[in-house]
Amino acid sequence: MSMSDTIHIQIDRADGSLQRLIGLVERRGFHIDGMSMAPDSEVEGAMRRIALTVRGRDAARSIDNLGRQIDRLFGVARIQAQTFQSEAA
Repeated sequence: MSMSDTIHIQIDRADGSLQRLIGLVERRGFHIDGMSMAPDSEVEGAMRRIALTVRGRDAARSIDNLGRQIDRLFGVARIQAQTFQSEAA
């Protein structure tokens, strides 16, 4: 079994914002298993919501540490995280 976490993020539409987010996740030792995006209807045009499903490369990776790093990115606000078990392929 491998542990996956889905982090819900609100991010601005600034140039490079997605690249910064993805780069941070990968540098912190996580694989991105899935990502979905939608405009944030609460903040017209300026923001988007992302559901990012990640899995640590090894057991030493902490989703809490990744969340704190995401919180520090310019233009990003973490909304919530959900954890679930998935069968390893």
